[in-house]
Amino acid sequence: MRRLVSFSAIMVLIVFTCGRAMAADPPAEHDDGGIDLFNGRCLAGWKCFALGDDVKMKDIWSVEDGVIVCKGQPLGYLYTEKEFTNYKLEVEWRWAPGKKAGNSGILLRIDGDAVSFLPKCAECQLQSGSAGDIYGFYGYKLKGPEDRFNLHNSSKLGKIYAVSKAKRVEKDSGKWNKAEITVDGNTITVVINGEEVNRATDCDITAGNIGLQSEGGEIHFRKVRLTKIKK
Repeated sequence: MRRLVSFSAIMVLIVFTCGRAMAADPPAEHDDGGIDLFNGRCLAGWKCFALGDDVKMKDIWSVEDGVIVCKGQPLGYLYTEKEFTNYKLEVEWRWAPGKKAGNSGILLRIDGDAVSFLPKCAECQLQSGSAGDIYGFYGYKLKGPEDRFNLHNSSKLGKIYAVSKAKRVEKDSGKWNKAEITVDGNTITVVINGEEVNRATDCDITAGNIGLQSEGGEIHFRKVRLTKIKK
């Protein structure tokens, strides 16, 4: 009986210790300077903001079979604990197979806390049909070609700077896409599925967090890798 109790206690200790180690497992940095912001197992290195009282990260975000699953509700975003200024970011995403595609985005250079369901930041749009559009919310400044640039005021998101993508190259809903976003000084370049679709210039240069948005539709992410650009 004592042996059984001791064995059970040891197993509980092992599970508890492994669980804590996994939860504290930091993003892996490789010899080429690349950093896996998502380790494929848990959301270590990330925090969450969401609208609503007593909403927890697990209510919106989870990891299943090496994939980040975002339910899409309530509104908010997952964001890195660390801040970055100049980098190349690779993100793979898809809309949940068998479900209606929705809205989401990759937030860049997050500047401060959330103002509404979003903070001041730049965004690479992932909304179905609009992947590759670039926005600046709450006065985050950027410019683009005159025929694709727009500036307007929003009651929800403040002064919005927007550069529409040059072409649509995203895949059908349910299939994996890849975004390669280069944030270098005052320029943000977006490549979707191997083709450059947008470039914003005169962008505000500031260190900030990187975020993944929850905005209405279930979306999956399976790779979030960053490589710093040295100056």
